[in-house]
Amino acid sequence: MPFPNLTFFCELDPDPLNALISDSLIADLKSLNARVSLGLRDFSPERAQVVRRLNLRGIPVVAWILLPLQEGYWLNLRNSTQANQRYAEFREWTNAHALKWAGVGLDIEPDWRDISSLSKRNWRVLPQFFLRLFARMDWRKGLAAYRRLIRLIHDDGFVVETYQFPLIDDERKARSSLLQRLLGIVDLPTDREVWMLYSSFVRPHGPGVLASYAPQAQTIAIGSTGGGMDVEFGDFKPLTKEEFARDLHLSWYYCNDLYIFSLEGCVNQGMMEQLKQFTWDYPVILPEASSLRVDSWRASLQSVLWFFSHIVVITGFVLAGVVLWKSICRLLSGRK
Repeated sequence: MPFPNLTFFCELDPDPLNALISDSLIADLKSLNARVSLGLRDFSPERAQVVRRLNLRGIPVVAWILLPLQEGYWLNLRNSTQANQRYAEFREWTNAHALKWAGVGLDIEPDWRDISSLSKRNWRVLPQFFLRLFARMDWRKGLAAYRRLIRLIHDDGFVVETYQFPLIDDERKARSSLLQRLLGIVDLPTDREVWMLYSSFVRPHGPGVLASYAPQAQTIAIGSTGGGMDVEFGDFKPLTKEEFARDLHLSWYYCNDLYIFSLEGCVNQGMMEQLKQFTWDYPVILPEASSLRVDSWRASLQSVLWFFSHIVVITGFVLAGVVLWKSICRLLSGRK
């Protein structure tokens, strides 16, 4: 039976992680031929023990690099120095415990502290976002720092994958860096780019968002099935089993490499059993009306990004046109 390549995100502290990774779950992962992208919230001996168990049972594990909350948690333009230091700590921890990795994952998202402040309606942080629009030098420095980090990871023999918001595609098509400067995300060339197309966060437009971005995606992540940092930023309702099945079918229509957020959510909702019995080769009904609506929104966003990214050039042309028009008018009036 045809089957996609599955990877599960897992973002737990050591104690609940150890409780989750049971022999029966490992057997489920093996039956699905699945990998795990493990969020490294710490470098503890307890977490290393779980990784060794997965290594011994032949489950490929990707090292998903995360920072302490006070440093932003996810990787972005403003914590490149901390990200480099975190990777150095990861290497020491890996060598100390003789751990094996299928790759290194860099989660590119806005600073956790910014999102936390906005979720609490702390509008005093908004001027900071406005000032970032003009911080082109910070953007260039952050971009260069992360590119150096990727070269270092490659030199260590690891495959590098990034977890990106799909808006990065609109930024590229608009030839813009505005969203990167505003949100702190970084457009990085890596071995695998995973777009986080979590339909549970954009109800009722989730299927349309998924169908709009999926054709351009190298790899798709769907969710959320619950867990992770969702609980920090509001009462997000996880996918139902029906929504989960819909997103699995729709994603596999476009892509053979699928990521699922999260492993703990799938276990808690009984979705591992659903996956083991899942009928993948099932007719897919594309949400054409919804995806066309999202395509329209994206076209508008790309136009806005292009305009504000080229506003200096546009202003220059307008001023030059005004000067030229006035010169022509004076010339014509002088001939009369």
